[in-house]
Amino acid sequence: MGNVLNDIADGIIATFVTENRWQWIVSGLGYTLLISLAAVLLGLLIGILAALGKLSKIKPIKWIASFYVDVIRGTPTMVQLLIIYYVIFGSVNLSPWIVGALGFAINSGAYIAEIVRGGILSVDKGQTEAGRSLGLTKTQTMINIVMPQAMKNILPALANEFIVLIKETAVIGMISNIDLLGAVKRVQSRTYDYLYPLLSAAVIYYVVIKLLSIALSRLEVRMRQSDQR
Repeated sequence: MGNVLNDIADGIIATFVTENRWQWIVSGLGYTLLISLAAVLLGLLIGILAALGKLSKIKPIKWIASFYVDVIRGTPTMVQLLIIYYVIFGSVNLSPWIVGALGFAINSGAYIAEIVRGGILSVDKGQTEAGRSLGLTKTQTMINIVMPQAMKNILPALANEFIVLIKETAVIGMISNIDLLGAVKRVQSRTYDYLYPLLSAAVIYYVVIKLLSIALSRLEVRMRQSDQR
């Protein structure tokens, strides 16, 4: 038993304490959260535009938006990221985290587009008719009446998309080891041990996602309470 505890202590010390390796892991976690947040915010903008495009009565715009959503949802995230990094931005000196955020934003935007489109369609048509009867244009009605209600309806789904992105950012290791998993790989290269670094990454991912899930659940409860008033 004593030997087992000593081995665990040695593994933890080698993973976190030696050479201040905990700083590598904290830095990697910071990049993971930064990339995820930037991607979901930019992806939300892309998703709203794509959703409005798919709902547009102008056929070229509708076709382009539908094509974008179909292609992105039908191809692997890893392939998209590699194309963006090595082909589109291959001759541009951009930080890997920026390229990663753009890549994940483009990917996430396609999924958010369907979420937003569903949210818009869930708003009663009477709301649109009421806005038009008040003299608002289609654009004004969409911005001031439909979109606020739609965004409130889809907030839980958007929050879930953010959580999914945090886990998906591990794919960025294909272009750069700046994220949490990249930091773990760096530790592994020094310790020649896979167990403790990988377990540490799994625990950190779990704790972060669990905390976010709790926060988002409380937010959803508050929103329901406000609807009942």
